[in-house]
Amino acid sequence: MNAPADSSVRVRFAPSPTGYLHVGGARTALFNWLYARHVGGTLVLRIEDTDLERSTPEMVEGILQGMRWLGLSWDEGPFFQTERMDLYKAAAGKLVASGAAYYCFCTKEELEQRRQAATAAGRAPQYDESCRKISREDAAARKQSGAPCAVRFAVPEAGSTKFQDAVFGEVEFANPELEDFVLLRSDGVPTYHLSVVCDDVDMKITHILRGADHISNTPKQVLLYQAMGAPLPIFAHVPLILGPDKTRLSKRHGATSVISYKDEGIVPEAFRNFLSLLGWTPPPGTKEMLGDQELIRLFSLEGISHSNAVFDRPKLDWFNTEYIRAYPAEKLLPLIEEEWQKAGVKPSGDREHRLATIELLKPRARNLKDFANSFRAFFSDGYENDPAAVEKFLKDPAVREMLVELSGLYANAAEFTEASTEQVLRDLATAKGVKAGGLINGARVALTGQAVAPSLFAVMVNLGRETTVTRLRRAKEIV
Repeated sequence: MNAPADSSVRVRFAPSPTGYLHVGGARTALFNWLYARHVGGTLVLRIEDTDLERSTPEMVEGILQGMRWLGLSWDEGPFFQTERMDLYKAAAGKLVASGAAYYCFCTKEELEQRRQAATAAGRAPQYDESCRKISREDAAARKQSGAPCAVRFAVPEAGSTKFQDAVFGEVEFANPELEDFVLLRSDGVPTYHLSVVCDDVDMKITHILRGADHISNTPKQVLLYQAMGAPLPIFAHVPLILGPDKTRLSKRHGATSVISYKDEGIVPEAFRNFLSLLGWTPPPGTKEMLGDQELIRLFSLEGISHSNAVFDRPKLDWFNTEYIRAYPAEKLLPLIEEEWQKAGVKPSGDREHRLATIELLKPRARNLKDFANSFRAFFSDGYENDPAAVEKFLKDPAVREMLVELSGLYANAAEFTEASTEQVLRDLATAKGVKAGGLINGARVALTGQAVAPSLFAVMVNLGRETTVTRLRRAKEIV
């Protein structure tokens, strides 16, 4: 089912702006983007905003912001369904004229009463097709007289509807199990089924990659394609994303908005790589860390899994640390600058010093926020000491006294290198009859506010002689 390189391939990502871009939607967008880029096709962005009560411009912007952060560029759009209402109304009219659909005059109250009665009688609460029995002439006359009505699709009463899915193979639904579904509501607003098929036909979409939760919608849409005389696209329903407890991914599993991961300090490329492996498996022997070009080259519909994926947060964090370590400092700097700005950090030193400091620290970074929080002392004097580290390594007043003495030795030392700073410290420890480790740990806290940091003597050289001397001299004042 994986098409060869073909510029005629057209896929779409069609979110509803009733919420921000969540993980499931982001994965759908990513798969469509990867497939379009793999075959040299076109990715269309369509905003399905016909839910007028819940759709908001803020949510639209949130979706676009999420896609931009993920680096998922689209080729056409965004198109808005609310700007295409005439298309849907015209399509509904044609379906009524052809006999594939009919006017339904049932009120909401009547429909609810019938559903309750069917449920009580042990029957499926489907529409009873009462308006389907009205002659076309009588129905047209009633509508002409101003009677409120919806438009329903006339599902064949016998047989089945089947389609070929690129992931699950042949899928078949018995037509009697499908109720006559609404296409156009009485207020003129189209339902999802009508608008999505009209748009996909009009936009010449050739492949539809979407979540497996849409499989139950597909037979109704297949019937619409057939009634419109349009060729069927290739459907590929991708598995759902579950939480660690194997239930549908939700807010209780942690952040689900894509932008919230940005706010947590996740590198976009790490998130893309992690997300690509939720429901898709690369060829055997492929490494886990895959850059964009590798993902584009390897992606195929055949690689999409049948089974649901599990959102493994520790795995995402692992990807993030690996990407931060692999990134050159120049690539990390603009991302870290965003974190500094949010945290109110005004970094000292010039660009070259900042880059050198990032190189020193990135092997220990878990996320981008570390550079504005636990690593703050490397870029600014405005940092706080970790109380636990102070209690553990600066509790002894004698250690603090020796650190002050050490500051004087460094101030007067002939040179200030990693080797020389280490030698001065160890000589002082020997002279005082104490273990060097106690001084090293205490100095680390005095210089960085933290118990864990890179090699102390690399830290000293990075901070520079003046800052090192000043901070060690203040060792007795640390609380």
